[in-house]
Amino acid sequence: MIDDEPLASAELRVLLKEFPEIEVAGSAENYSEAIRLINENQPDLLFLDINMPGKTGFELLESLDFSPYVIFVTAHDQYALHAYEASALDYVLKPVNPDRLAEAIRKVRKMFGNLQSEHQQRISINKRIFVKDGEKCFFVPVNEIYLIESMGNYARLHYQDKQPLLHKSLNYLEDTLPPEHFFRTNRQQIINLNFVRNIHPFFNSTLRIELRSGHLIDVSQRQSVKFRELTSI
Repeated sequence: MIDDEPLASAELRVLLKEFPEIEVAGSAENYSEAIRLINENQPDLLFLDINMPGKTGFELLESLDFSPYVIFVTAHDQYALHAYEASALDYVLKPVNPDRLAEAIRKVRKMFGNLQSEHQQRISINKRIFVKDGEKCFFVPVNEIYLIESMGNYARLHYQDKQPLLHKSLNYLEDTLPPEHFFRTNRQQIINLNFVRNIHPFFNSTLRIELRSGHLIDVSQRQSVKFRELTSI
């Protein structure tokens, strides 16, 4: 839980006791404390306020090396659109209504239930997926997708000379695509490892990956460590 109001965090913690599947790993009241706590615990889900000292909840998400699921809990209703563009699971207004919180938790259950099913049945690298982008339809060979970029609640698939939009989040695709071929390089991008042309050392021990398409992909610090472990570099 990330909230600069201790009373609000305490109230939310009490309300969450009604949901045994939610284990509160910790709480933070400011940006720097939140970053430390999140990096230490790697939570699956954040309950996140928006207006905080130093940086906003949106800026905090941009600073992370990985993408937990997020429920925004805030007293301000004007950020709802921005929240959903950031792929938030839900947007709950303070003071938190127990029934409204229960509705948000149902979304969490549904999301993680879907992910468990997807983990058991990941898409084959040899499969084709159907994508409808506006009035256009695409039959996309998974093995020809070389780059996927987050576009809010959508993902842009790069394959051949085409770039259709798929109404799925990057988190969804990361949990669905075969991990031996697709790698999450940062919050915004997934690459197909079969299309890597060159790997370049970058600043602060990070990496920059050059794809055969010419795209240069910056790998976050945490994901650079994982990439080195994965590829024995």
